[in-house]
Parts: sequence; structure tokens; C-alpha cells
Amino acid sequence: MTAGTTGAAGSPGGSGASGVPGPVREYTNPVWDGYFADPFVLRAGGRFWAFGTGGGEHAQELIGLVSDDLVTWEPHGPVLDPATVPDGRPHHWAPEVIEHEGQYVLYYSAGLYDTGHRIRAAVSDHPGGPYRDQGVDLTAGEPFAIDPHPFRDEDGTLYLFYCVDRLEGERVGTVVVVDRLVSPTQLAGEPRPVVTASSDWQLFLAGRSMYDAVHDWYTCEGAFCVRRGGRYWCLYSGGNWQKESYGVAAASAPHPLGPWTEEPGDLPTVVRTTPPTIGPGHASVVTDDDGQDWLVYHAWDVGGEARRICLDPLDWTASGPVCRGPSAEPRPAPAVRDLG
Repeated sequence: MTAGTTGAAGSPGGSGASGVPGPVREYTNPVWDGYFADPFVLRAGGRFWAFGTGGGEHAQELIGLVSDDLVTWEPHGPVLDPATVPDGRPHHWAPEVIEHEGQYVLYYSAGLYDTGHRIRAAVSDHPGGPYRDQGVDLTAGEPFAIDPHPFRDEDGTLYLFYCVDRLEGERVGTVVVVDRLVSPTQLAGEPRPVVTASSDWQLFLAGRSMYDAVHDWYTCEGAFCVRRGGRYWCLYSGGNWQKESYGVAAASAPHPLGPWTEEPGDLPTVVRTTPPTIGPGHASVVTDDDGQDWLVYHAWDVGGEARRICLDPLDWTASGPVCRGPSAEPRPAPAVRDLG
């Protein structure tokens, strides 16, 4: 069986052609053995398309997987058309995709290793790509911008959540902002704050040399927005993955442009490091055929050498989203009925 699959085919609790209940499908994290960071999952064309940041021989390249059931994955690619990759910025992070007017638009950041990253857009007629870079820096005015997340509101308005460095305030570091997309390749140029570090658990590194100075550097990144219960929720990762306080938290707002607020707390509330799972973060949300939300996230192996794609159910409580994870044992798989 392919990585992640531990049960027989057929939807959870479902019946076979004879009407006899079939075996429960199960999965075990990680659901793909290869390096796969910053996972985003798009459901399109009857399949699930995952996009992420590569490692190993695909270090800092965009990589793709495809699945029919969220559990059994196979590679697809290339994600980017190599003829359109921006010159001088060969390292690409954290891709996410949205369908727009019959095409698919992929957002990602491009830089040189961990410097000079800007948000880019690429277009394809097929959800799996290859995507053609459109030759535009959407965040040309920022010295560093990463982790783009496109979001379409119910009225059709497009927004882009992304992360930038800010040196003002009590806790300086990487923050989450949001701006309206005038078109798929142009921002309004009016970024609004979404998440700024407010707690000690969001500290990435004390005494970090950044921008010709030394700072206690805080990190909030990897934003993903969903609307549930009449409010907008932004899930984000915070802190340092090497510490047990690292994980995913959530802010909420009445509108995508805010104002965004968080419940006070000292630790991430959605999911956090729970050995043997280390550094669960940079999550996206996908919904199965039973209406259950699933948190798709990466987590490090025990040796801290690779990030791998994982998933667990995401529940909505009176105080916000809570993931039933991180898990490392076999569990019932997502409900997907059109397995063929």
C-alpha cells in the first residue's frame, strides 16, 4: 500500500455493492513518505491536489501530489513551468491555488534561499499545472514576503493573506497581513494587520541578527482563512518548531479585512507539538463528503530532518477550531465517496 493507507478501500462505515458493510478505511500519519512542507490541498476535477515546498533533491522547489481519497498520494508535476521561473530567485516556497474564471492561479514566494522573497502568481488551465509565472512581483514594496493564501469571500471578492517582516511594536518579527486583490496579479496596496505576535510562545529566536540589528524575533506565518459560524477564522503557525510551544493558533474577524482578534492564551490552541509529532504547522483546511473539516499540516520527523504531510479532523467549538491531533496511530480516514 502507498504511504498513509492502513485499511481497505471503501468509505468509512460504508457498504459494498452487496449492501454488506465494508471495512473501515484508515490512515496513519504521515500520509506521504517524502519531504512535503507547507501543504495546501485543492479539490478540483474530482481529485485532491496537494502543493508544497520540497526538500532533499527538490530543496526549495514547488512540488505536487494528487489523491482520490486524501490518504493515498502520488507525485505530479512539474508544478511551475521551468521556462517562466523568475531569474535570480530559484527558491520557491509555500504554494496555494485558487480557481478563477475557468483557470487556476497559483501564488508562491520566490527568493534566493531565505532572502529577498516576494509573492508571485502563476496560471494554468489544469489544477495540476504546470503553472506559468506571470512576471509580476505582487509585493514589490516589501523587503520580504512569504506564505501567500488566496481567499474568495461569499460576494466574490478576492483577498490575499501573506506574511511580512515588521520592526515596530513590542514584539518585532514576521506578521500576517491581508490585502484585497484588484485582479489575480495585482494587490490594492492597502495591507491590513491580521496577526501580530502577542505572546511569549510566538518567540522564534532571542537575539537574532536581522536588518542590521539584533532582535528578539517573533514569528507568525502560514495563514489560512475559512468562514465558519458567521465569522472569518485565520489559522496560522507561531513560534519555533524546535520548541514544544510551537503549533497552530487562530484569530477571528467579522470581515476579511478585520478587525482581527484572538482569545488570550499562552499556547497555540488548534494543534501543537505532542511527541512523537514535532512541529505541526503551516496548515490548510479541506472538507470531506460528510462535511467534516480536516486540518492538513506538516510535521517534522523525530530526527528533525524532514517535514511530512499529515492530516487530522478539525472541529469547531464555542471558542474556535480545535484539531483532533496530532495523531501518529491508525485512525478512520476522511469520507470520500467517489472512489471509483
